[in-house]
Amino acid sequence: MTIGVLPIGNADVTIFSRIKDGLASVFPETKTLIVDAHLPMPEAAFDKKREQYRSNQVLGIIQSHVSEKSLNRLLGVIDADMYIQGLNFVFGEAIFPGKAALISLWRLKPEFYKSPSNFEVFAERSVKEAVHEVGHTLGLRHCPRSSCVMHFSNSIFDTDKKQAVFCDECYIQAALAINALE
Repeated sequence: MTIGVLPIGNADVTIFSRIKDGLASVFPETKTLIVDAHLPMPEAAFDKKREQYRSNQVLGIIQSHVSEKSLNRLLGVIDADMYIQGLNFVFGEAIFPGKAALISLWRLKPEFYKSPSNFEVFAERSVKEAVHEVGHTLGLRHCPRSSCVMHFSNSIFDTDKKQAVFCDECYIQAALAINALE
């Protein structure tokens, strides 16, 4: 399986290699790469009243790029606040199951919560959300185990509490899904 990490807008490039390496460590049989293309901010997806981007619209743009990149999965990474109907915000969204996923860096930064900047905390959160959304593309649902990367994050506290890896049951599901691709 090949996973591409796609920059959207002008997110800090230093985080992309950490996300790529984090995905490679969780999915060791997988090739991960940072896509050369750089998508501009999708202004049509911006909701002026909420001052947030509609994640499903951004995800649709990512999905339209999967086939042209010859990748099994494409993870878009955007540094903007996102939401879906019915929720105040989302850390990410994915086609379930599918080939496209998206994470937002906006609420993963400690500074968003009035904490001092901490790149390691930011990188760890980013990897967790990236693995979580790629997990959804493989058909994994939310896991009831709070330490599993597939546990639903209702807040940054949930993200911080979980690990960047699958529990045993989710790991088996992910491995079966990846093997089915080959």
